[in-house]
Amino acid sequence: MRVWIKAPLAILAKEAGGGLVIEGGRIVELLPAGATPAVAVDETFDASQHVVLPGLVNAHHHMFQTLTRAHPKAINKELFPWLQALFPIWSRHVNPDNLRLATRLALTELLMSGCTTVSDHQYLYPPGLDAAMDIQAEEAARLGMRMTLTRGSLNLTEAEEGNAPREAVQDIDTILADCERVLSRYHDKSEGAMLRVALAPCAPFNVSKRLMIETAQMAEKYDCRLHTHLAETLDEVDYCMEKFSCRPVDYLEEVGWMNSRVWLAHGIHFNDDEIKRLGHACVGVCHCPTSNMVLASGKCRTLELEAAGSPIGLGVDGSASNDNSNLMESVRHALMINRLRYKASEITHFDALRWASEGSARLLGRDDVGTLAVGKQADLALYRLDELRFSGAGDPLAALVLCGAHAADRVMIKGEWRVVDAMPIGIDVGKLRREHGAAARAFVEAL
Repeated sequence: MRVWIKAPLAILAKEAGGGLVIEGGRIVELLPAGATPAVAVDETFDASQHVVLPGLVNAHHHMFQTLTRAHPKAINKELFPWLQALFPIWSRHVNPDNLRLATRLALTELLMSGCTTVSDHQYLYPPGLDAAMDIQAEEAARLGMRMTLTRGSLNLTEAEEGNAPREAVQDIDTILADCERVLSRYHDKSEGAMLRVALAPCAPFNVSKRLMIETAQMAEKYDCRLHTHLAETLDEVDYCMEKFSCRPVDYLEEVGWMNSRVWLAHGIHFNDDEIKRLGHACVGVCHCPTSNMVLASGKCRTLELEAAGSPIGLGVDGSASNDNSNLMESVRHALMINRLRYKASEITHFDALRWASEGSARLLGRDDVGTLAVGKQADLALYRLDELRFSGAGDPLAALVLCGAHAADRVMIKGEWRVVDAMPIGIDVGKLRREHGAAARAFVEAL
């Protein structure tokens, strides 16, 4: 099939006012305004009422946390006390069945917001959850979404000067063996891959140095990405100073993680010298504006990091510190929180949209998604502007961000429609809401 997405209301691509042509799951032609395809098409979609973006890319999430949104024990807390409240509940109650529902719900939310490629930092492995990566691979395939299976890990308990309950951790040999299994089974480095794998020890305060070092060695062996939380809060900086006698970036360098395979979640509390070092090493940072505001963690120095050479992407972060899985909403939050630090002219809607697409794709090591260009994968998000919130909007692309778009009308992945009329194909949203809600009740009853 050769499909023409014709004459969009607006499109995030230069000289493409006439739309784009898709064939074989790729973009094969961009058309200037008024032009027609060079070769006859099989199907034409009239996009005159739609704003067309590249499919959004979510570079940081914790999908199991959809089960504890607005949890009474965790609201109105900063990161460390928030974790202390929720870790025991998660470690006792997350199981294969509710992880599947949590993943399905989070993926569906992301898809409906216009997201086509996702990464989930799944670090929680209580007994019985050994197949977490297999469950997530199956759920991504069910929705037709691209996913980086980010095999996280915890191995330091509270008794070992970490902050994870005993039930939540695994020993190093078990972790590394499963990392290798998941890499061997799912890591597809080819262009247009639907599944890739990254390795992701959780954070300096709940994994050991040995695990960080050996994970980096495995990533080199299998040519995959590395991910962790770093410098999210001042408490974490204090922990590193007390435990390691150095700041978080010094620790990152000590364990062999200062390289372009790495992307960090949050990356808030860096000084000028650290930003320079991170940029020189091309270490990426996933900006998580919504979570940073909810937990009062601070403001990421996005422009300085980019100027230094660090790629910047966007993530919704955990759905218990957001508390949703809507990447388009996070685009708006990214614009607003960064304008508190920088001038309005220095942070535009184009910056926020770029972080959520091309920037996040780069964090995940992908150059085949994230932009609308000939040869790229046909991953698109199309938004209508017929809701009351958009009435009076003069610039359609700016309106998506400034007026608060949160749902795509259509989403295409690999040339196939996955959302039509704002609803995901093949998912009974009402049934999913009921099943997930029933599973989540156990987490509140844990009080």
